[in-house]
Amino acid sequence: MDEGQRRYAAFLSYSHKDAAAARALHRRLESYRIPRRLVGREGERGPIPARLTPIFRDREELPAAGDLSERVRTALAVSDALVILCSPAAAASQWVAKEIDTFRTLHPDRPIIAAILDGEPADAFPLNLAAGGIEPLAADLRPGGDGKRLGLLKLVAGLSGVHLDALVQRDAQRRLRRVTAVTAAAVAAMLAMAILTAVALTARAEAQRQRAEAEGLVEFMLTDLRTKLKGVKRLDISTAVNHRVFRHYASQNLRELTDDALERRARLLHLIGEDDLDLGKEDRALSEFREAARTTAELLLKDPDNPDRIFAQSQSEYWVGAVDYNRKNFAAAKSAFERYRTLAEHAIVRSPKAEWIREAGFAAGNLCVIALEPPRDAVAALRLCSVALKRMEQAQRLTGPTPAAVEAVLNRHLWMMKAWNANGRWDQVLYHKARQEELMAALLKSDPDNVDYRDIWMRAQFGISEIELENGHVSEAQERLGEARRMAAALRSHDSSNENWKQWELRIRRASAKAHANHS
Repeated sequence: MDEGQRRYAAFLSYSHKDAAAARALHRRLESYRIPRRLVGREGERGPIPARLTPIFRDREELPAAGDLSERVRTALAVSDALVILCSPAAAASQWVAKEIDTFRTLHPDRPIIAAILDGEPADAFPLNLAAGGIEPLAADLRPGGDGKRLGLLKLVAGLSGVHLDALVQRDAQRRLRRVTAVTAAAVAAMLAMAILTAVALTARAEAQRQRAEAEGLVEFMLTDLRTKLKGVKRLDISTAVNHRVFRHYASQNLRELTDDALERRARLLHLIGEDDLDLGKEDRALSEFREAARTTAELLLKDPDNPDRIFAQSQSEYWVGAVDYNRKNFAAAKSAFERYRTLAEHAIVRSPKAEWIREAGFAAGNLCVIALEPPRDAVAALRLCSVALKRMEQAQRLTGPTPAAVEAVLNRHLWMMKAWNANGRWDQVLYHKARQEELMAALLKSDPDNVDYRDIWMRAQFGISEIELENGHVSEAQERLGEARRMAAALRSHDSSNENWKQWELRIRRASAKAHANHS
């Protein structure tokens, strides 16, 4: 059948038990507007349309007195695609199965898209959907899958031939405009509430509704949108969003926020702080982590024995200490890390999970690092590093040798080398060096292209070289620094915006030059 005879952009097939969901999906698909700049371009399925209309919805488009089978077959014959609303009810429907078979017979080259509404794929897909080994395109509308929003975009992409990334970007831009409008409306509502006391309760309820919507949009920008922007190296946009959100959060009264809002606030402030720390913006990061700590402290005050809230507060203390350590404010960093360790150990008492045990290991390890800074306390460093290693090994026994668990143990062996070196025990340094290199080799072998593992390897080589230089093993240290320098350059080429890798590359180059000068 030629193009001029086609009437429907798609045929929507579903069980009558899912009629309400089918009506909603039908309405959203037909009302979706393709981005204007894409309309008319050549897509994966020909010229890209402005709208996906009309879409045939079987058993709704047909009059009761009509010949259902003939009318459905006619509609299938003039449809560009078939969308199956999949659920256990659809899988059991003979009409859905017949529509799939008829469409596939009429149009073996046209797309069939499965939209999962309910149930697992094995229970929701009609048996003939993947007949002949043909796997349909799929969108998961369930809350635990793509969700309604991303699921709709996947359907639009499959029907229109537009790349999904283009639709996601357009959706993000629209949400960004909405959050601006919602924020302005919230401010207007608060002003009105101060003036119009007669409608104070109504205005407050509206402001709360709008604030909840704004918070949801903020979370989208700092999670889904943040991931997308990092994926396309648009950290400039991500940073602008982060700073706008931080200004919004800084003006909030914590006592007026619900527990859910406080938890979201702390989680997103941690993300913002991590981004700024990666970009070398330590002053901003410290402000954001301190604001997160104020938030998690408010939550912990409401429920002091809640392990999740204890853990959240420990993370805030860790990040504050990490920034102070980077700035060489060791006294402040030590205080923060001590609070971090106390909270982590308290969480273990409440719930001895591997996650909490590992956090206690991190906390003891951070204090070991502080003890090795001037004025060095070698005995305290060895004691704390030993505790950290035991905690990491304890956590690994609970989880098994996962990459994360192996990585944590590996790092502790490196610091045990430094602690034993500070105590003048070269035999113990060599023992932990051998264990560290054995674990590092296994980690890289499990995933050679993992940039996090390569980053760990680079830092480990640098750390070992410091010990070798301190003990006069200059040739070995120079060779190790050369390998670390090459890895740093490779990581920088992978992500040139990563300020931490830039600083590590410079640090390794300086150490190499110093080692060469001393050796000469």
